[in-house]
Amino acid sequence: MRLMLFWGAAALAAYTYIGFPLLVVLRGLVRQRSYRSAAIEPTVSLIIAAHNEAKSIRGKLENVLALDYPAHRLEVVIASDGSTDGTDAIVQEYAGRGVRLLSLPRQGKAPALNAAVAASTGEILVFSDANSIYAPQAIRALVRPFADPAVGGVAGNQCYLKQGAAGKVNAGEHSYWDFDRKLKEYESRAGNTISATGAIYAIRRTLFQPVPGGVTDDFTLSTGVIAQGRRLVFAPDAIAYEPVSGTSEAEFARKVRVITRGLRAVQLRSELLNPFRYGFYALQLFSHKVLRRLVVLPLLVLALVTPLLWAKGRLYRLAALAEALFAGLAAAGYGLQHTPLGRKKPFAIPFYFVMVNFAALLAALNVVRGRKIERWEPQRVAE
Repeated sequence: MRLMLFWGAAALAAYTYIGFPLLVVLRGLVRQRSYRSAAIEPTVSLIIAAHNEAKSIRGKLENVLALDYPAHRLEVVIASDGSTDGTDAIVQEYAGRGVRLLSLPRQGKAPALNAAVAASTGEILVFSDANSIYAPQAIRALVRPFADPAVGGVAGNQCYLKQGAAGKVNAGEHSYWDFDRKLKEYESRAGNTISATGAIYAIRRTLFQPVPGGVTDDFTLSTGVIAQGRRLVFAPDAIAYEPVSGTSEAEFARKVRVITRGLRAVQLRSELLNPFRYGFYALQLFSHKVLRRLVVLPLLVLALVTPLLWAKGRLYRLAALAEALFAGLAAAGYGLQHTPLGRKKPFAIPFYFVMVNFAALLAALNVVRGRKIERWEPQRVAE
């Protein structure tokens, strides 16, 4: 029984972290589906939901208004979700430059986004975070694939602006997103990238569906494009720079929130898990958004069972020692998080890996208990 548990858990973990990515890469190499891309200039509505973003919103607006896109083809709509820190007053300063403010009572991000879209007019809806900074050509790069009528959404490329106070967390986060970015490229080559990130993505207005509460809006809106029979492609040159959370505690809380809402969003889009209707995309979605988020369960099984197999042979002893070493490096990374040594990858990556999986475990418990996370306070890196 212990051997079955060990090999079953090991197989699941190996497929999640090695087998699935290799499958995506191979498919992207041998089965390429091109799409038309052209230098078009559709009308664009840039939508931002903001709650108490006074420290970030001015820089964001200056960035947006300086982008290389025709001003008469771009409108900016800021939905202030019950802000009390002066966010509204800052946004109002830009009214003469084409920025619209929706000052809303505190409801949560989903209602704020829905209200902003209802108040906008652009053919293409671009969604962004209040603290992300766009590269000058970002919107042009984001709209080019819409020259193909089969494309319903475009996921942009989230990169990191700078190292913050928790360099260790940043190093782990960077490694994760570098890996995730490569997967998006190969997924997009062969069909659809799984979903978009909230810092930068776009969909056709005609494909927008109101966002329900308690789910990740970027996942829900971008996968809605696929549910309606259009492609979701990745534009690597549509770049948004965004800082990570400033401390491991803030990053951990963010991960619990994001994964909780992400699992609930997969429940909402459960029809996309049907391989008879959505083909390989169903496998992508299940492997990336379900297995990867729940791989903590087979990992826990391995941690509990492997030491009990010590007497079964050298392989199991090596596995037990490897697990102990990895756990030790993660613990050291946690203890060294405020030191330069803690920013080194041998400590940063194991710590980040353990932190993310523990956050996933708490998120899974939230979903099982029916707990929704509708609202939260933004945690920004101190300047």
